[in-house]
Amino acid sequence: MCGIAGQVGRDPRTIQSRYAAYCAMQQTLARRGPDHQGLWADGALLFGQRRLAVLDLSARSNQPLLDPELGLALVFNGSIYNYQQLRQTLQQRGYRFFSSGDSEVILKAYAAWGAACVEHLIGVFAFAIWDQRQRCLFLARDRLGIKPLYYSAHANVFRFASNTQALLEAPEVDTSLDAVALHYQLTLHGVVPAPHTILQGIRKLPP
Repeated sequence: MCGIAGQVGRDPRTIQSRYAAYCAMQQTLARRGPDHQGLWADGALLFGQRRLAVLDLSARSNQPLLDPELGLALVFNGSIYNYQQLRQTLQQRGYRFFSSGDSEVILKAYAAWGAACVEHLIGVFAFAIWDQRQRCLFLARDRLGIKPLYYSAHANVFRFASNTQALLEAPEVDTSLDAVALHYQLTLHGVVPAPHTILQGIRKLPP
Protein backbone atom coordinates (compact mmCIF):
# COMPACT_ATOMS: atom_id res chain seq x y z
CA MET A 1 0.00 0.00 0.00
CA CYS A 2 2.63 2.53 -1.06
CA GLY A 3 1.78 6.21 -1.23
CA ILE A 4 2.80 8.53 -4.06
CA ALA A 5 2.66 12.30 -4.44
CA GLY A 6 3.98 14.96 -6.74
CA GLN A 7 3.61 18.46 -8.04
CA VAL A 8 4.72 20.39 -11.08
CA GLY A 9 4.56 24.11 -11.83
CA ARG A 10 5.00 26.15 -14.95
CA ASP A 11 7.77 28.25 -13.43
CA PRO A 12 10.83 26.50 -11.89
CA ARG A 13 11.20 29.46 -9.51
CA THR A 14 8.02 28.35 -7.69
CA ILE A 15 9.69 25.22 -6.35
CA GLN A 16 10.99 26.89 -3.19
CA SER A 17 7.69 28.48 -2.28
CA ARG A 18 5.80 25.21 -2.89
CA TYR A 19 8.26 22.93 -1.11
CA ALA A 20 6.75 23.28 2.39
CA ALA A 21 3.28 22.39 1.14
CA TYR A 22 4.69 19.40 -0.70
CA CYS A 23 6.53 18.10 2.40
CA ALA A 24 3.27 18.33 4.35
CA MET A 25 1.56 16.37 1.56
CA GLN A 26 4.09 13.58 1.72
CA GLN A 27 3.91 13.39 5.51
CA THR A 28 0.24 12.41 5.30
CA LEU A 29 1.31 9.36 3.29
CA ALA A 30 3.71 8.07 5.97
CA ARG A 31 1.37 5.33 7.18
CA ARG A 32 1.16 3.90 3.65
CA GLY A 33 4.87 3.08 3.41
CA PRO A 34 7.19 2.45 6.38
CA ASP A 35 10.15 1.04 4.44
CA HIS A 36 11.49 4.07 2.56
CA GLN A 37 10.77 7.74 1.95
CA GLY A 38 11.96 9.17 -1.32
CA LEU A 39 12.00 12.67 -2.76
CA TRP A 40 13.30 13.87 -6.12
CA ALA A 41 13.19 17.21 -7.91
CA ASP A 42 13.65 18.28 -11.51
CA GLY A 43 13.12 21.99 -12.00
CA ALA A 44 9.58 22.77 -10.93
CA LEU A 45 8.73 19.07 -10.54
CA LEU A 46 8.71 17.27 -7.18
CA PHE A 47 8.23 13.51 -6.96
CA GLY A 48 7.88 11.50 -3.75
CA GLN A 49 6.89 8.09 -2.48
CA ARG A 50 6.44 6.22 0.79
CA ARG A 51 7.39 2.62 0.08
CA LEU A 52 6.00 -0.64 1.38
CA ALA A 53 8.57 -3.11 -0.01
CA VAL A 54 7.06 -6.35 -1.33
CA LEU A 55 8.91 -7.78 -4.37
CA ASP A 56 12.44 -6.44 -4.75
CA LEU A 57 13.32 -5.58 -1.14
CA SER A 58 16.64 -3.96 -2.05
CA ALA A 59 17.36 -0.26 -2.37
CA ARG A 60 17.48 -0.70 -6.16
CA SER A 61 13.69 -0.48 -6.22
CA ASN A 62 13.39 2.55 -3.94
CA GLN A 63 11.38 5.36 -5.44
CA PRO A 64 11.29 7.75 -7.12
CA LEU A 65 12.81 5.26 -9.54
CA LEU A 66 15.14 6.94 -12.03
CA ASP A 67 16.39 5.67 -15.37
CA PRO A 68 19.06 8.13 -16.56
CA GLU A 69 19.53 6.21 -19.81
CA LEU A 70 15.88 6.70 -20.78
CA GLY A 71 15.46 10.08 -19.07
CA LEU A 72 12.44 8.83 -17.11
CA ALA A 73 11.39 8.92 -13.45
CA LEU A 74 8.60 6.92 -11.79
CA VAL A 75 6.52 6.87 -8.61
CA PHE A 76 4.23 3.86 -8.36
CA ASN A 77 1.69 2.28 -6.05
CA GLY A 78 0.42 -1.22 -6.78
CA SER A 79 1.43 -4.52 -8.26
CA ILE A 80 1.99 -5.63 -11.86
CA TYR A 81 1.05 -9.30 -12.03
CA ASN A 82 2.59 -10.02 -15.44
CA TYR A 83 5.84 -8.13 -14.84
CA GLN A 84 8.06 -11.17 -15.39
CA GLN A 85 6.60 -11.85 -18.83
CA LEU A 86 6.80 -8.16 -19.71
CA ARG A 87 10.39 -8.04 -18.52
CA GLN A 88 11.32 -10.84 -20.94
CA THR A 89 9.51 -9.11 -23.79
CA LEU A 90 11.27 -5.82 -23.10
CA GLN A 91 14.67 -7.48 -22.75
CA GLN A 92 14.15 -8.98 -26.18
CA ARG A 93 13.57 -5.44 -27.43
CA GLY A 94 16.97 -4.42 -26.05
CA TYR A 95 16.06 -2.85 -22.69
CA ARG A 96 18.47 -3.45 -19.80
CA PHE A 97 17.26 -3.81 -16.22
CA PHE A 98 19.02 -2.81 -12.99
CA SER A 99 16.40 -4.12 -10.50
CA SER A 100 14.29 -7.26 -10.12
CA GLY A 101 10.89 -5.83 -9.12
CA ASP A 102 7.86 -4.75 -11.11
CA SER A 103 8.41 -0.98 -10.88
CA GLU A 104 11.19 -0.81 -13.45
CA VAL A 105 9.07 -2.79 -15.92
CA ILE A 106 6.65 0.15 -16.02
CA LEU A 107 9.46 2.54 -16.96
CA LYS A 108 10.69 0.33 -19.78
CA ALA A 109 7.13 -0.30 -20.97
CA TYR A 110 6.53 3.46 -21.16
CA ALA A 111 9.77 3.90 -23.12
CA ALA A 112 8.68 1.16 -25.54
CA TRP A 113 4.99 1.97 -26.00
CA GLY A 114 4.37 5.43 -24.56
CA ALA A 115 0.90 5.99 -23.12
CA ALA A 116 -0.18 2.65 -24.61
CA CYS A 117 1.99 0.93 -21.99
CA VAL A 118 -1.10 0.60 -19.78
CA GLU A 119 -2.59 -1.79 -22.36
CA HIS A 120 0.24 -4.21 -21.57
CA LEU A 121 -0.03 -4.01 -17.77
CA ILE A 122 -2.08 -6.57 -15.85
CA GLY A 123 -2.50 -5.66 -12.21
CA VAL A 124 -3.61 -2.94 -9.82
CA PHE A 125 -1.73 0.31 -10.10
CA ALA A 126 -1.54 4.06 -9.90
CA PHE A 127 1.63 5.70 -11.17
CA ALA A 128 3.20 8.86 -12.51
CA ILE A 129 6.06 9.10 -15.00
CA TRP A 130 8.08 12.22 -15.67
CA ASP A 131 9.79 12.43 -19.05
CA GLN A 132 12.83 14.65 -18.50
CA ARG A 133 13.47 15.14 -22.19
CA GLN A 134 9.92 15.99 -23.24
CA ARG A 135 9.13 17.75 -19.91
CA CYS A 136 5.92 15.74 -19.78
CA LEU A 137 4.00 14.23 -16.86
CA PHE A 138 1.97 11.05 -17.45
CA LEU A 139 -0.50 9.63 -14.90
CA ALA A 140 -2.30 6.28 -15.09
CA ARG A 141 -4.58 4.11 -13.02
CA ASP A 142 -5.64 0.46 -13.37
CA ARG A 143 -8.72 -0.53 -15.35
CA LEU A 144 -11.00 -1.09 -12.35
CA GLY A 145 -9.71 1.83 -10.31
CA ILE A 146 -8.54 -0.36 -7.43
CA LYS A 147 -5.62 1.93 -6.62
CA PRO A 148 -6.57 5.55 -5.88
CA LEU A 149 -5.10 8.63 -7.54
CA TYR A 150 -6.33 12.17 -6.92
CA TYR A 151 -5.23 15.51 -8.34
CA SER A 152 -5.76 19.25 -8.06
CA ALA A 153 -4.79 22.20 -10.22
CA HIS A 154 -4.51 25.79 -9.03
CA ALA A 155 -2.32 28.86 -9.55
CA ASN A 156 -0.18 27.22 -12.22
CA VAL A 157 0.58 24.22 -9.99
CA PHE A 158 -0.65 20.68 -10.63
CA ARG A 159 -0.55 18.21 -7.72
CA PHE A 160 -1.40 14.52 -7.38
CA ALA A 161 -1.45 12.06 -4.49
CA SER A 162 -2.71 8.69 -3.33
CA ASN A 163 -5.21 10.26 -0.96
CA THR A 164 -7.23 13.44 -0.67
CA GLN A 165 -5.76 14.30 2.73
CA ALA A 166 -2.40 14.94 1.09
CA LEU A 167 -3.87 17.40 -1.41
CA LEU A 168 -5.68 19.25 1.37
CA GLU A 169 -2.27 20.27 2.75
CA ALA A 170 -2.08 22.83 -0.08
CA PRO A 171 -3.76 26.00 1.22
CA GLU A 172 -5.34 27.03 -2.08
CA VAL A 173 -7.46 23.89 -2.64
CA ASP A 174 -11.17 24.66 -3.03
CA THR A 175 -12.91 22.70 -0.26
CA SER A 176 -16.47 23.65 -1.17
CA LEU A 177 -18.84 20.73 -1.82
CA ASP A 178 -19.27 19.36 -5.32
CA ALA A 179 -23.06 19.19 -5.74
CA VAL A 180 -22.86 16.48 -8.40
CA ALA A 181 -20.64 14.31 -6.19
CA LEU A 182 -22.97 14.84 -3.24
CA HIS A 183 -25.87 13.66 -5.39
CA TYR A 184 -23.94 10.50 -6.28
CA GLN A 185 -22.95 10.01 -2.64
CA LEU A 186 -26.54 10.07 -1.44
CA THR A 187 -28.23 8.23 -4.31
CA LEU A 188 -25.60 5.56 -5.02
CA HIS A 189 -24.80 4.86 -1.34
CA GLY A 190 -21.27 6.18 -1.31
CA VAL A 191 -20.22 5.65 -4.94
CA VAL A 192 -18.81 8.83 -6.47
CA PRO A 193 -17.70 8.15 -10.07
CA ALA A 194 -14.51 9.74 -11.41
CA PRO A 195 -13.57 12.46 -11.99
CA HIS A 196 -15.73 13.80 -9.15
CA THR A 197 -14.91 13.81 -5.46
CA ILE A 198 -16.94 15.38 -2.70
CA LEU A 199 -14.71 18.49 -2.92
CA GLN A 200 -14.71 20.94 -5.82
CA GLY A 201 -10.95 21.41 -5.78
CA ILE A 202 -9.96 17.72 -5.90
CA ARG A 203 -10.58 15.41 -8.82
CA LYS A 204 -10.17 11.65 -9.16
CA LEU A 205 -8.28 10.16 -12.11
CA PRO A 206 -10.62 7.85 -14.05
CA PRO A 207 -9.55 4.18 -14.34
